[in-house]
Amino acid sequence: MDLLKVEHLAKTYPKFKLQDINFSLPEGQIMGLIGKNGAGKSTILKSMLNLVNPDSGTVYFFGQNIKENELEIKKQIGVVLGGVDFYQQKKISTLAKVTSRFYDNWDQVAFEHFLKEFEIDLTKTPKELSAGMKVKLMIALALSHDAKLFIFDEPTSGLDPVSRDDLLNLFKELVATGKRSILFSTHITSDIEKCADSISYIKNGELLESADKETFMDSFAYLKEPTDQKPLTLEEIMVRVEGEHHYDI
Repeated sequence: MDLLKVEHLAKTYPKFKLQDINFSLPEGQIMGLIGKNGAGKSTILKSMLNLVNPDSGTVYFFGQNIKENELEIKKQIGVVLGGVDFYQQKKISTLAKVTSRFYDNWDQVAFEHFLKEFEIDLTKTPKELSAGMKVKLMIALALSHDAKLFIFDEPTSGLDPVSRDDLLNLFKELVATGKRSILFSTHITSDIEKCADSISYIKNGELLESADKETFMDSFAYLKEPTDQKPLTLEEIMVRVEGEHHYDI
């Protein structure tokens, strides 16, 4: 079953155009949405979630059109877009109490369990958490209302290498049961190589390819030079497509 299906999504701004985006994400998988900064990754995510009004296209979550079932769909997903914004001075226990009002199936026992697992103190405030711990807090909140799909916009940006690896390992644990999936955008090729099952590559508002990782890599084999002794890495593919080198940090 596809937890997410995007069909012919398009959005035009005065200086940017998102064109005919199509991809799907089945249960139990991690998809990396990759492209350089400004390629259109955030526009795709916001258009999918109906946070901006797309010019055309249809988006299905769990087989339901988000335009017709937005409230029910958003109860089943966990989303972190851009910076993680909280009331910085409020205790996490207070934030959880406010969040619980939005979800019929909120499980406080589960929330406290995940906080313990992530080593987050319920009495702390967001101001006292690192960037990586804030993302983990968002994941704990999502898991506590039984989210089936997680959508992250550049979740590892700004994290140190150890925190980044911890988060990517957590991603793999979240989908291990085969019931949850993750879509995350990034411009960091190493993140994709470590945990993604499939890749969607966006350049200047156009989707160049969306496929499982092996098929994706094979589709860019034409970029190889006669002197290349090994298959191209994802970083090498992006360098040759974009003509720049700033994808792996």
